[in-house]
Amino acid sequence: MADLLSFGLLGFTSFFTLINPLGTMPIYMTMTADLSIVERVKIAKKATVVAFLVIIFFALSGQLLFNFFGISVNSFRIVGGVIFFIMGLDMLQARLQKVKVKPSDIKTYVNDISITPLAIPMICGPGAITNAIVMMEDALSIEKKIVLFASIFLVLLLTYVILLSSSKIIKLLGETGNNVMMRLMGLIVMVIAVEFFFNGLKPILMGLQ
Repeated sequence: MADLLSFGLLGFTSFFTLINPLGTMPIYMTMTADLSIVERVKIAKKATVVAFLVIIFFALSGQLLFNFFGISVNSFRIVGGVIFFIMGLDMLQARLQKVKVKPSDIKTYVNDISITPLAIPMICGPGAITNAIVMMEDALSIEKKIVLFASIFLVLLLTYVILLSSSKIIKLLGETGNNVMMRLMGLIVMVIAVEFFFNGLKPILMGLQ
């Protein structure tokens, strides 16, 4: 039970920091500023549902992709660690990757922006995809797989709530609060990156002996 709780906590923490809904808030607000409340709710819901389905798809098909391309889980862990570290470094420096959308195009592409760029790659980016594949490989029991899917669902449900509450949260935290939160999550991502990198590197080095 303690092992499942620890695995679930790792899954929730890693996905929350990599998906980074607080960092997505300003982009979501900018892209939906001229839309009605109903349209904003629809975009937030569609974006989180699509992101959830994409993450689950990669979690379930990760092993097939490894076999098809002839790559190992350990190699993916190393690459994932590098990706996480770069993302964490950007977050630590409070640099948000903002998507440029012309105000005149927002209403025209209201259905498209919920998928790209909100769902992919803002919510479901390379970091979240890599994390899903690697953690699925570590989920050796049915119980762990269920816990993993539950943690992904909870993070995306929380992401949906945060996007809907974005106006109030940004006003509450302020610019300084957002930057502090971003730096803290960036630090956590970098720690996870180091763990992933060395967990993948150690078996490879041992295999060379």
